Amino acid sequence: MYKIREIKTKAEQSETMVQEICRDIKKLDFAKKHITTTITALHRLTMLVSAVEQLQVMASKRQYKEAAAQLEAVNQLCSHFEAYRDIPKITELRERFKNIKQIMKSHVFSDFSSLGTGKETEETNLLQQLSDACLVVDALEPSVREELVNNFCSRELTSYEQIFEGAELAKLDKTERRYAWIKRRMRTNEEIWKIFPTSWLVPYRLCIQFCKKTRKQLEGILNNLKEKPDVATLLLALQRTLEFEDELAEKFGGGAQSRDIGNDIEEIGKGQNNSQNVSDIRKKYEKKLAAHQGNGSEDKDGNKDLSVPGAGFNFRGIVSSCFEPHLTVYVELEEKTLMENLEKLVQEETWDVEEGSQNNVLSSSMQLFLIIKRSLKRCSALTKTQTLFNLFKVFQRVLKAYATKLFARLPKGGTGIVAAATGMDGQIKTSDRDERVICYIVNSAEYCHKTSGELAESVSKIIDSQYADRVDMSEVQDEFSAVITKALVTLVQGLETKFDAEMAAMTRVPWGTLESVGDQSGYVNGINMILTSSIPVLGSLLSPVYFQFFLDKLASSLGPRFYANIFKCKQISETGAQQMLLDTQAVKTILLDIPSLGHQTSGAAGYSKFVSREMSKAEALLKVILSPVDSVADTYRALLPEGTPMEFQRILELKGLKKADQQGILDDFNKGAPAISQPSSTASVGPAAPLPSVVTTALTPASAWASASTVINPASVGFIASREDVLTRAAALGRGAATTGFKRFLALTEAAKDRKDGPFRKLFNA
Repeated sequence: MYKIREIKTKAEQSETMVQEICRDIKKLDFAKKHITTTITALHRLTMLVSAVEQLQVMASKRQYKEAAAQLEAVNQLCSHFEAYRDIPKITELRERFKNIKQIMKSHVFSDFSSLGTGKETEETNLLQQLSDACLVVDALEPSVREELVNNFCSRELTSYEQIFEGAELAKLDKTERRYAWIKRRMRTNEEIWKIFPTSWLVPYRLCIQFCKKTRKQLEGILNNLKEKPDVATLLLALQRTLEFEDELAEKFGGGAQSRDIGNDIEEIGKGQNNSQNVSDIRKKYEKKLAAHQGNGSEDKDGNKDLSVPGAGFNFRGIVSSCFEPHLTVYVELEEKTLMENLEKLVQEETWDVEEGSQNNVLSSSMQLFLIIKRSLKRCSALTKTQTLFNLFKVFQRVLKAYATKLFARLPKGGTGIVAAATGMDGQIKTSDRDERVICYIVNSAEYCHKTSGELAESVSKIIDSQYADRVDMSEVQDEFSAVITKALVTLVQGLETKFDAEMAAMTRVPWGTLESVGDQSGYVNGINMILTSSIPVLGSLLSPVYFQFFLDKLASSLGPRFYANIFKCKQISETGAQQMLLDTQAVKTILLDIPSLGHQTSGAAGYSKFVSREMSKAEALLKVILSPVDSVADTYRALLPEGTPMEFQRILELKGLKKADQQGILDDFNKGAPAISQPSSTASVGPAAPLPSVVTTALTPASAWASASTVINPASVGFIASREDVLTRAAALGRGAATTGFKRFLALTEAAKDRKDGPFRKLFNA
């Protein structure tokens, strides 16, 4: 324990001794540090005082090159004394340095004021001196450089303002001379301006100020015009301005907006290449749109440094945009020219196409869009903002006017006193040439519908993004859709008029006195000749979708009309009914052959069903007329469940029954059948499908009507003694009219076995 206490005591003594020794060393260390700092500060102070004195001498002697290096040294030395700003001596030195810099700035500005006065050619060392002065400016604050460059640019453009504000040159037709002046100025002083460091971008800054001053002067000239400017002069000035802006953008960068839009415009009316994927096309235009929007966002970003080329200053539009409010005269001239060309094209239109033409489109349609494309090219080379949008609206009006011209060329129905007196009021007569012209109008309207959409798409890609959403051709496309619908309806009405003579011939046949059943009647041959001469031509000229619509319209007209025409006949004997049934089968066959006659069988299934349904009504009507008097009511209810009492009475008249004989049958019919509210198909022509949009909606096929099922009133079933027997006998009558020669005779005699009366019954009684 004693040894441990002794060691502890000695350790404490050693610690105390070490602390006493180190205390003196620490004091010495602090003293050394303070002395070193003081010596360094005093040495730097000496250097600062000496440097400031030397700088003052250099400034007075305009020794710019040496002064520039000295300025850098003084700036670095001053940074070491930031902590001693409150010391009077340091404050004094800083104020002195500040005054020297102000003196140097004034000397530099004074020397630069002689630049451009001609002294640089007299004093050979002036340019070198100014080049050295630029080093001094770089060593001073950045604001000094900005001020010097702005002063230089303003001084350079002073003469420009004086020259072009004069009465002689302050005119729109002298615009080109403005750009020639600045280009000549830059070319002449190119060597002299090399004294400026490239980082200063003096030519770039000079051009910016030039453009701003030029825009201001041109705005004044345009606003002070007492009358509308000459379009040629205005467009020439704008064209030269755009060319100058392009040169500046190419020289200095910035606002690099592609003007290569010719490819987009050329695509109008040509359609897309089938080998090119839709996705590739979409990607290409999305990329272009993104680039365009990127440039637009740069224009709106005001926080970017405009002194750096390409950093956000857009030369394109800096001057030319001042022309925009005054380009209405240009748009008016374009509209006048387009309308005149439209009138000329329509007047020169032959309403025919060259042989071998693939699209069967009128030349005026294609020529009109060629003219519109040229107009679009001219305008898009000048502007892509409000003026281009105004021109697009002109395109809309021109195309609507062309649609009106096509509409007016369609054959019209007869009007006036003579037409009304002859019963031809509203009827449309069409020749073979008229039918071809109508087909050409349909194809041309379809071409215009498609191409106007492509035109709108191209304009939306070219025009400024703020207008792109308002570029729409739907109204124009609706106009051409209406032309197509009207043309196809006119085509059907023209054929209907041709059928008038055959329908009248059908009613003039003495059906009540026919002695035998022969071949099909003359009016059937007439119908066949009309369709045989027209349908192949129409099928070769119309596209499948419009040919199908035409067939639907024709079937919905001719089927019910034939049915109604039977009621217009006078008395029909049994032989007459059998002959008419034969004719009905022949007409049905003719109508079913129309798709193959027109060489367009695609989508004909629905049409065939509709024709079969409509013509089966006529067949059913004739089978009712052929049925015996005692079962005519049951046959009528079975075959024509939607018939009306008035129609049934007319059937009795066709059978030749007298009024007295009719009354009893009508009473039995009215007692046996409930009131039928549905009108017969004789009352109106079948439903006509409207022509929907050409692009977005498919045409309604005839199968829409064919799908409708015939609903038989169940209440009438109980009043038919033997429904199956009646239908079987009616079918036998139909088979009798479906064949010719000996087969027809066998079918008719077979059907007559169960008959109690009639000419065929006598054969079996003999």
